[in-house]
Amino acid sequence: MKIHKILNNNVVVTLDPKGNELIITGRGVGFKKREGDLIDSKLIEKKFSLTNKETLPKFAELLSEIPLNVLTTSEIIINYAKQKLEGKLQDSIYISLTDHIHFAIERHKQGFDIPNNFLWEIKKFYPKEFQIALYALSIIKERLSIELPEDEAGFITFHIINAELNDTMPNIVNMTKIIREILNIVKYHFNIEYNEESLSYQRFVTHLKFFSQRILNPGKSIQQDDSLYQLIRQKYQQAYYCTKQIDLHLIQQYQHPLTDDESMYLTIHIERLRNELQQTPKTEKNES
Repeated sequence: MKIHKILNNNVVVTLDPKGNELIITGRGVGFKKREGDLIDSKLIEKKFSLTNKETLPKFAELLSEIPLNVLTTSEIIINYAKQKLEGKLQDSIYISLTDHIHFAIERHKQGFDIPNNFLWEIKKFYPKEFQIALYALSIIKERLSIELPEDEAGFITFHIINAELNDTMPNIVNMTKIIREILNIVKYHFNIEYNEESLSYQRFVTHLKFFSQRILNPGKSIQQDDSLYQLIRQKYQQAYYCTKQIDLHLIQQYQHPLTDDESMYLTIHIERLRNELQQTPKTEKNES
């Protein structure tokens, strides 16, 4: 392999047999080299061939500015995330997460740790991604001797979710806000306490994740049979009244009136959740 571009002493770009750019990292791989020189295979530590051609130049630019040990640490975290998550992560995570970790470390060294106001919600709504983020903090501590605060695990979680959903970071933050608001409306409407371990609660939160994403990224709505909506509305009247409160809130705060489909599915989830919570005390009473 020949050097196509030199980004720094530790990062060079070569071309694969099809002419696609391939990023090579390794300590000293570009030291005292010129374009066209052969790459010493003994110095190669990592190869990056991102499928998104728009992402690759940005990643190459980032690599020219970030220490190699931060890059390799970020890659370990990303590979771990890919193993733990069922869906595919977007290539953008190589840029966003690596850049964030580097910036977070520099801020921490200067004593500027940023509190995460959504940390509680992140733990509750995205437990799988948050556990990956906690693993990330442990790897950063082990490899870079930097102990970042738990708040940073929350920010890392946002980057993982961003790569899962292929959405923007502000939207991920707003999604979390919408989920919290809807859960609070249901909680106070029925005067209930959630059983966060219950299947109904977890299904509801999962539904709200995708529901909130649709609010922030509106697209074409597919309307279902109106007769089914009317049936649900009549059968689950208490849950439907709660859905109407959510509808009013979303109109006031996000200018998003619920469609009949959205109302129907919210009502079904709320009814299931309400039903389960009403039955729990009876079960406990019978057991005692």
